[in-house]
Amino acid sequence: MLLNFSALESAPRLLIEVTLKPVQGERFQPTGFPNLGAAIYKSPNGNDTLLVESAQSMANRMEAACWDDVNDEWVYPLNGLPVVRVKDIAGEKLTNSVLEAHRLNSPYIENTDWFETLKSEIGYDDKVKRPIDMRKVQRVILKYDPNSLLHGFFLESIAGVIRSPRALSAFIEADGINVAASGGVKNDRVDPTGKSEGGGSSKGYGNVPFARDEFVAQRITAYFNLDLAQIRGFGVDTNVQRFLIAFAIFKIRKFLAEGLRLRTACDLEVAVERDATRQRRELIQIISPENFVLPSLDDLINEEAIPRMIRDLSQRKGPDGQPLFADPPETTVTWKARK
Repeated sequence: MLLNFSALESAPRLLIEVTLKPVQGERFQPTGFPNLGAAIYKSPNGNDTLLVESAQSMANRMEAACWDDVNDEWVYPLNGLPVVRVKDIAGEKLTNSVLEAHRLNSPYIENTDWFETLKSEIGYDDKVKRPIDMRKVQRVILKYDPNSLLHGFFLESIAGVIRSPRALSAFIEADGINVAASGGVKNDRVDPTGKSEGGGSSKGYGNVPFARDEFVAQRITAYFNLDLAQIRGFGVDTNVQRFLIAFAIFKIRKFLAEGLRLRTACDLEVAVERDATRQRRELIQIISPENFVLPSLDDLINEEAIPRMIRDLSQRKGPDGQPLFADPPETTVTWKARK
């Protein structure tokens, strides 16, 4: 496998910067926020800067890139990785811990009988006041949903203090921006005035003009931060640490390859340049550690390393004698709607 783990052993972070560009033209649409719209701010160099995609959205997008919606399972090569599935009382699939915004703390998981099992395995007893052993918590999270170790979790209904920040975080910024103002109109072919129905535009009738702001930028950059020190601090053995690193890098590569259509009007790709021999080179820069080489998505898939890691960890036991991964890897819980 072209993953040089030795280059990461003493590094506190793996920091990656990726130059992006629109797949067509120059305009793109950033994320918007309620009562704010686009997040525009001054960077230290004095340029107008724009938040194209937030850290919370990037976490969801990297997770979505790892899930096969058509077959409702992990994409290859992640098959066999633990996940918690949710079904209703009729046995119909509802959701799972990968796609839920709060992962294992989703209300569709928290409000099931199985959540008491999770609480028990974590070792929390509300009748006995003692510090939470986060190493034990993290081993239990690894068992049922390793994805949560990378993207963070907060089990506030268990003791109120069981939380872990994102080990893998990312965001996209655009620097040197200008607004590309435009607009359009929603046409009513039957009655442009909308008066015949008495409801007007508020009811969807009539011609409705609208304004639209898109942006152009000198640079669009995706930033990725993998907290290696945090992963080492989980208290898991080297094999688990290396799997989590490989899993995180796969997420980054999969997102860059297939997840950059952020919105209808925000379709991006990794920018490339040609070297002296006219070979294409992606504009991906390893900021730290400088001697680390990021493997390609094809390398991660074709060398079968990640499937081997998953098979190996599924057969291992932790220091407490319990399996590292749940067996079977899919834990199914039943959610019942409360009246």
